[in-house]
Amino acid sequence: MLIPASLIVLALGASIGSFINVVVYRIPAGLSVIFPPSRCPHCLNQLKAYDNVPVLGWFWLKGRCRYCKSKISIRYPVVEVFAALLFLLVFWVFQYSPFTLGYWIFCSWLLALSLIDFDTMTLPNPLTKSGLVLGVLFQTVLGFQSDSLSGVCYQLYGAVVGAVVGIWLFDAISFVGSVIFQKEAMGGGDAKLAAMMGAWLGWKLLLLAVFLSCIMGVLAGGSGVILKNRKWGKKMPFGPCLALGSVITLFGGENIISSYLKLFFWQSM
Repeated sequence: MLIPASLIVLALGASIGSFINVVVYRIPAGLSVIFPPSRCPHCLNQLKAYDNVPVLGWFWLKGRCRYCKSKISIRYPVVEVFAALLFLLVFWVFQYSPFTLGYWIFCSWLLALSLIDFDTMTLPNPLTKSGLVLGVLFQTVLGFQSDSLSGVCYQLYGAVVGAVVGIWLFDAISFVGSVIFQKEAMGGGDAKLAAMMGAWLGWKLLLLAVFLSCIMGVLAGGSGVILKNRKWGKKMPFGPCLALGSVITLFGGENIISSYLKLFFWQSM
């Protein structure tokens, strides 16, 4: 049963990846993600259904619009493949459980926000706020599985605390950075994304995700300076680092924390 289920998940993930491409293009431009249907951004001709098949459509068209022959970025099928593999990984890890559906949503939001931040250096409020609300709802649904009001309150409390810790943490980082560097050190969108992460992960895993994100941010920024692709002090999108830190924490956060605690207590003995 795992093989046919995995194929269905791959197809679902690729389809969601195709929609994420639409979201990434339209939300920063202030356009509706529903209307009009998919069309070429150059000649504005509406795409045929068979041209819109995830991944395969790009190869059928040989990377060019059927009508005006404009190039179609290879990023479209790459995002679709990445989303498909991400969905499959979530399914393999969490199997047939509410976590699978919830983390599919969480990862989709993270992927869309990462790409938008990479393109525009912004993290749109409609995505961060809706992701925060969905995170709180997800934790509430998990609470109902305990069949007790206390379980619901516990999960809801954890989501709210995680969101508050996320936004306070980044507000503090932004303030300290502004004092040290005498300029804005962190965008407001990063704090809202951290709040969303906190709602989904809880405050403990949020701290780990932020720690991993900072390491990746330093490595990415430092590598850019060393390779002379980026000037020292130049702004860089931090959303992709936060998203990657969240995904790593999602799959291995508990193991990372437990391994660290075992190592810490072993060394202290």
